[in-house]
Amino acid sequence: MSDSQHADHQKSGHPEPGSPPTVAKSEPSHPFTLAVDIGGTGLKASVLDAEGAMVADRVKVATPYPLPPDRLVTVLTKLVRPLPAAERASVGFPGMVRDGTVLSAPHFSTESGPGSPVDHDLFKLWSKFALASTLTHAFGLPTKVANDADIQGAAVVSGRGLELAITLGTGFGTGVFYEGQLMPHLEIAHQPFRKGETYNEQLGEATRKEIGLERWNKRVLKAIANLRALMFFDHLYIGGGNSRRVTRHHLPDDVTIVDNSAGIFGGIRLWEPSHVAVNRPDD
Repeated sequence: MSDSQHADHQKSGHPEPGSPPTVAKSEPSHPFTLAVDIGGTGLKASVLDAEGAMVADRVKVATPYPLPPDRLVTVLTKLVRPLPAAERASVGFPGMVRDGTVLSAPHFSTESGPGSPVDHDLFKLWSKFALASTLTHAFGLPTKVANDADIQGAAVVSGRGLELAITLGTGFGTGVFYEGQLMPHLEIAHQPFRKGETYNEQLGEATRKEIGLERWNKRVLKAIANLRALMFFDHLYIGGGNSRRVTRHHLPDDVTIVDNSAGIFGGIRLWEPSHVAVNRPDD
């Protein structure tokens, strides 16, 4: 990223890409945002002030399985209970979300977590589940829900040109932005990648453990090349829990590794008027 892009991030009050949110040292400014990051491995949450500084340490629990919607809501409600009061909430979800409604939940539609067989009853429960309105009621706060990669990207994009965020963790995620505007979400993770398998299958955590870091990193570079040919992106950001395992010196100049905490910080960007609304919690 250029020096001018770094300067713009500093002027905006947001951390630079690759940097975790700071903890508020002076009097925090309102509105406070309850920011929740739902992952296939862990559930994380914190509260951010208007400048994106955390007003409380992040809380985290392991993602339980099996995970029907009502259990997720119960676990999240308990998780965030010790955090300071907030005026609104933002939630990142690992699946297709449109207008606050879950259209797909690939991790949570399985019998015992990622890699296990699909449970068709869970699949039905998650299909078209109104997560935003359910959490609005459970949290007692207006709540927006978006794909977790979209939220990661919202935290780090510069607002210049076509920018792509990918997340490497339990699975693989993508978020696309043009001139700072969040574009409709695309589930590239479940598209064919190589050898008859999807990006999710070839780059997820289970496969990384199976094939080792060297082979996995080669696949990451192959995925970047594929996405470049598909989108001609101006810049690509790599986040997620496994971003720290990417071999940095092999990356092209237009690719940046960002801190995984962007999944928390990006929550406040969903409420900024400069970004496309991902759902309407008042509907």
